[in-house]
Amino acid sequence: MKRIAILSIIIESATDENILKINNILHEYKDYILGRMGIPDKIHNVNIISVSLCAKLDILNGMTGKLGKIKDVSAKILISNKEFKD
Repeated sequence: MKRIAILSIIIESATDENILKINNILHEYKDYILGRMGIPDKIHNVNIISVSLCAKLDILNGMTGKLGKIKDVSAKILISNKEFKD
């Protein structure tokens, strides 16, 4: 069963390499993305990405895990309790 989720990504070092890795992962999971918003915080020199998703738990956890392995990137996910049919 699928669930709705919000993925928050904070990029503390927006190098070309980090941005490319993040965008490649997001592209890999594009079929599950409902929407995406990016906010460059120039005051604190970080970038914030919020992604809304609808996918199975293993997919959501896999995506978050891949993002969390990138240096200077934090990724956390909030998953709904309600389940939706595939």
